[in-house]
Amino acid sequence: MDSQAPADYTSLTPDTLLDAVDDCGYQTDGHLLALNSYENRVYQVGVEDGAPVVVKFYRPARWDDAALLEEHAFSIELADRDLPVVAPLVTDGTTLHHFGPFRFAVYPQCGGRAPELDRPEHLRQLGRLVARLHAVGALKAFQHRPNFDIVLLGEGSRRYLIEHGFIPPHLQSAYEGVTDFLLAGIRAAFTNTGPPRTLRIHGDCHPGNILWTAQGPLILDLDDACTGPAMQDLWMFLSGNHDYMCARLAELLSGYSEFYDFDARELHLIEALRTLRMMNYAAWLARRWDDPAFPRAFPWFNTGRYWEEHVLTLREQEAALQEPVLEWREPTRR
Repeated sequence: MDSQAPADYTSLTPDTLLDAVDDCGYQTDGHLLALNSYENRVYQVGVEDGAPVVVKFYRPARWDDAALLEEHAFSIELADRDLPVVAPLVTDGTTLHHFGPFRFAVYPQCGGRAPELDRPEHLRQLGRLVARLHAVGALKAFQHRPNFDIVLLGEGSRRYLIEHGFIPPHLQSAYEGVTDFLLAGIRAAFTNTGPPRTLRIHGDCHPGNILWTAQGPLILDLDDACTGPAMQDLWMFLSGNHDYMCARLAELLSGYSEFYDFDARELHLIEALRTLRMMNYAAWLARRWDDPAFPRAFPWFNTGRYWEEHVLTLREQEAALQEPVLEWREPTRR
């Protein structure tokens, strides 16, 4: 599903990009704006006599067509049930288009700002939205999208970094020691939870994939949609010390529980999921390091200082894994 070979975007020139969108039935006006995306290539493209569109060119070899179409179908299913989701546009009966070696999808342009996670009402609205997404996600199963895989995200990330020589020799022992401890803690968290209920989820529901509009939150980018635990779509809205996270969790779940049942056992997974993301993020950068866009965008990665700070951050996460599980307290209303 996810090739380690570097993606070849060298032939994705502005002319090729515009020709691809024209070929899809849109009459472009020559205006292009590259948007902030590295896993794929995403552009705002001007259209004559119409609003601009957003075009996503998928990383070659990451997903097969069936997986991409299933992601699109999930987005459309959500939108058809009146969830505020940016779904791909259907042209000539499909949402997935081919042009030369590239596959792409076209989306409507949408504006908005980041959610304000310090505002209780924003958290409650986010909770309601994620719950509605999960209620739809539970109606059927993915056939072509992956399962959320703690072995791949944790052990696979560690193994890739070590085997491909990214960890500096003087930090090798420290990195192996701290990740041994963290992986044991992650396994214990999932054991304490018991087999979590799994369903179709967004998979990468961080604040950067939410636009806040006059109508409330709008979900973007289901590129990492998978089958996994509900908590994976909730924990990224939580940060800070224990008491502060408890207060934010209360608001988030207050909204969530209006539309879908929350299994409180999944509170054991919060820091385990955060740890997996930390480990996987470093491995993601390493796996993409042959893509010329990555050294330009992340010049601080793969330096001695980066790896020293990464090991220190992982050591701090050791303590987080041992802290008491967050308490779900009903918020006090004035």
